[in-house]
Amino acid sequence: MSLIARLDARTRVVAAGLSAIAVVAAQSLTAQALALGLALLLAWLARAPLAATGRRMLALEGFMLMVLVSLPFTVEGRPVFEMWGLTASAEGLARALAVVLKANAVALAVLALLSSLEMVELGHALARLGAPQRLVTLLLFTVRYVDVLGQEYARLRLAMRARAFRPRAGWHTWRAYGWLVGMLLVMSLERSERIHAAMRLRGFTGRFHLLDEARRAGALDWGFGLAHAAALCLVVAL
Repeated sequence: MSLIARLDARTRVVAAGLSAIAVVAAQSLTAQALALGLALLLAWLARAPLAATGRRMLALEGFMLMVLVSLPFTVEGRPVFEMWGLTASAEGLARALAVVLKANAVALAVLALLSSLEMVELGHALARLGAPQRLVTLLLFTVRYVDVLGQEYARLRLAMRARAFRPRAGWHTWRAYGWLVGMLLVMSLERSERIHAAMRLRGFTGRFHLLDEARRAGALDWGFGLAHAAALCLVVAL
């Protein structure tokens, strides 16, 4: 088990939030590069799988590529080079690099700290940290019933294939998909009403009671917290 996995869920949530705040507050490229290095260290401590982490970061890099291409030519400043009649500025290049460093540092730190955390455990940690109860309830409901909706969708698609439906480029296909989405929404609404009635019958008042016992933060949590806070202070100071 990795060092990050042995930490209390509340420690990981607080560390992820503080990391995001410190990285956003960093102004110099040196501080932003240090923040990215700290995020890489967290990923190493979490033993994050390279393939899964790379796939998740690749989705972010597509947006970052747009930033690198557009910002140098849209921010006014000292000209550096010209391309296709457009002039790139040094200030635009610096701003694009800052955005890329910050975005990657925040995303990698959050993935390292929270990706291996179960969603239900994350909801319990947020509740014990004082997050709004409605937000926690919505998160726990979402975690539970996204899979239910996926199963309902798979059942409807199986029924369509049993009736010899084959998707093609035509009006019939688009109309069939429209009926599929409509039926999924209607059946989801009916299921949610039945579930809500059953929960109220069992005394549900809009609040989940946390039945698992919360453990106290140990020496590992305090040690990691102090070291992490010191590193973030260095990032902000730079």
